[in-house]
Amino acid sequence: MDGDKIKSAIAEIIAAIGDDPRREGLEETPRRIAEMYGEIFSGIEADPVEVLSVGFEEGHQEMVILKDIPFYSMCEHHFLPFYGSVDVGYLPNGRIVGISKIARAVDIIARRPQLQERLTTQIAETLANSLQPTGVGVVVRAEHLCVTMRGAKKPGATMITSAVRGCFQESEVTRAEFLSLISERR
Repeated sequence: MDGDKIKSAIAEIIAAIGDDPRREGLEETPRRIAEMYGEIFSGIEADPVEVLSVGFEEGHQEMVILKDIPFYSMCEHHFLPFYGSVDVGYLPNGRIVGISKIARAVDIIARRPQLQERLTTQIAETLANSLQPTGVGVVVRAEHLCVTMRGAKKPGATMITSAVRGCFQESEVTRAEFLSLISERR
């Protein structure tokens, strides 16, 4: 990430909106935004597959679910945040991974300019390809500040996306079990 280019661009944006980038309150803003972008876009250079490679063989072949994983991302259309929670389930095929690894993979994928639909698909595909499970289910719920602050101006509107692979897609019973379990006590 090129911090100097970001600082220069932010100073230009401040001037373009009619304010003075040298004003006391704005003087350090380009640096702060460059540092923030380094953090919130850290997933661009990270590989979620690497995180999920640390797993182990285990005989467990029943559904594993990690729900209510908080996340934040930046909408690539307006560069405004969207945030919410991710529910992930998979049916191991002999290989499991620590739940912190799943949460970390979600963070890596979310910390890129994103669309919620792509985020959901990428999480499902990453888990399916890395763990080779019998099936995967992912549900993402998020509020988008581009809908809250501008345009439609609908605070509290929640977008829900899902992606299912393998037996979660092929079996209505498996999919229903997953959806039932992630819906409990929200």
